[in-house]
Amino acid sequence: MIFQYDPTLLLLISLAGLYAGTQNTLAGGGSFITFPTLLLAGLDPLSANITSTLALFPNQITSSIAGRKLAGGVGKLSLKQLFALSVAGGLVGAMLLLNTPITFFTQLVPWLVLTATALFTWGSFRKTPLHRAKTMPLPLLALVQFIIGIYGGYFGGGIGILMLASLSLAGQQVRMATATKNVLAMAMNASAVTLFAFSSHVDWLAGFALAVGGIGGGFLGSWLVHRLPEKVMRGFVVLVGMALSTWLFVR
Repeated sequence: MIFQYDPTLLLLISLAGLYAGTQNTLAGGGSFITFPTLLLAGLDPLSANITSTLALFPNQITSSIAGRKLAGGVGKLSLKQLFALSVAGGLVGAMLLLNTPITFFTQLVPWLVLTATALFTWGSFRKTPLHRAKTMPLPLLALVQFIIGIYGGYFGGGIGILMLASLSLAGQQVRMATATKNVLAMAMNASAVTLFAFSSHVDWLAGFALAVGGIGGGFLGSWLVHRLPEKVMRGFVVLVGMALSTWLFVR
């Protein structure tokens, strides 16, 4: 599926991708920017979700490669096992999405966005460090990671916060958990992208504009990581999520 866009709209979509790529590198939550941008550009919620997932995938590859040396497993649960669980979950979630009627997904999206926004807010601004909480048993971590993979393949908003929480509760320090969740996010979206690439719901022109911006955002985010307060970026994501949730409920 390819819509016709004027150059100005494509530029705005690319700028949204630039911001989203920067946001993902600094804090996460880029889909909160790309998803509403594609909705405003005229895509239906299902097409916007699938196109956004495809477009942000190159940015996720960059982030996972950059932090691969810090990523790791938890105890006897290796990174390879977590990776496999993420791929399997992402595949299940993507298959569920592709078999979801547009009307049903449209009704479900406001609740997904609201839930993801709440999770992002909780994970971003809670005062108690997650690694000080009670340790999560490894079998439970494996199950949780598979479920997060399903959610990631189906919608994806807030998966970074979910994984950061579960990995930290399982015993990883925040720095390592951040690198690990980037690798696992790439893994679950890799399986989803493999299926989405053959979907008729993809808007390739808008997706390409987003991807170009997202790749640039990865480099910009790397430059800004020690220069821009992270809470500023996170706060903006929360505001966007709240506004988007409200708009989706009342429209």
